Amino acid sequence: MDIIINFIDFFIHLDRYLPIIIDSFGIWAYVIVFVVIFCETGLVVTPVLPGDSLLFALGTFAALGSLNIEVLLISLCVAAIAGDSVNYAIGHYIGPKVFHYEDSRFFKKEYLIKTHNFYEKHGGKTIVIARFMPIIRTFAPFVAGVGAMSYAKFILYNISGGIAWVCIFLLGGYFFGNIPAVKNNFTVVIIAIVIVSVMPGFIEYWRQKHLAANKTANKDQAEI
Repeated sequence: MDIIINFIDFFIHLDRYLPIIIDSFGIWAYVIVFVVIFCETGLVVTPVLPGDSLLFALGTFAALGSLNIEVLLISLCVAAIAGDSVNYAIGHYIGPKVFHYEDSRFFKKEYLIKTHNFYEKHGGKTIVIARFMPIIRTFAPFVAGVGAMSYAKFILYNISGGIAWVCIFLLGGYFFGNIPAVKNNFTVVIIAIVIVSVMPGFIEYWRQKHLAANKTANKDQAEI
């Protein structure tokens, strides 16, 4: 049991074990982090895997010469994009089966239609914003697939969002991770990264809520 717990802890907190991984696995470290980023974005059941913090930590070690920044940029962009694409495909495959029964208590076809309409209107923006929101980024492409968002539209935002996400955090660690103030307060920096990651979602939520309130107010005034 302890072995299983340690194994799970190892992958969930992979960013903390990077020095050991790099020293022990050498070039295979690239394969390990590729798989982690792919699973974090590509499998609905693994949203707890490290994403932002892992990318930042990888950039820090690349700046020290322990890893090659070019290889990381290319391979992890591919992992992020491929992960979202697989997640979309799973949602697209499961969606019609889940919503097959019209009178299902929990899964009604109208939910699928509403999801489809939502992603057709806000899909691209949602996919890009979700990239910078832990947990949410794991579910966004799956829901896009369930909602039958067109793949041509999805892949465009998937690529742009994936590249932006990897480059921002990886290069952030590469250029700033070894600054003494950052290095000596790495835990605080990681917490700050998580907060910054979820900010776009809160801002968008507040903006939509504010717009809805204005529409309601305008409608009430028109009726008076």
